[in-house]
Amino acid sequence: MEYMTIKETAEKWNLSVRRVQTICNEGMIDGAMKFGNTWAIPKDAVKPADKRIKSGKYVKS
Repeated sequence: MEYMTIKETAEKWNLSVRRVQTICNEGMIDGAMKFGNTWAIPKDAVKPADKRIKSGKYVKS
């Protein structure tokens, strides 16, 4: 299985590096593994839904 770094994942999903780290720490990415201080995220991982927005008030269509 091939893996990506946090930085590669952030660029692919158009998120900040810090947000991807938070998502990994919360266990929202299936197959993500931590080796020391580094996260390994599967290349075929699906971007999880953003649970920070509850009301939909800030979502632009």
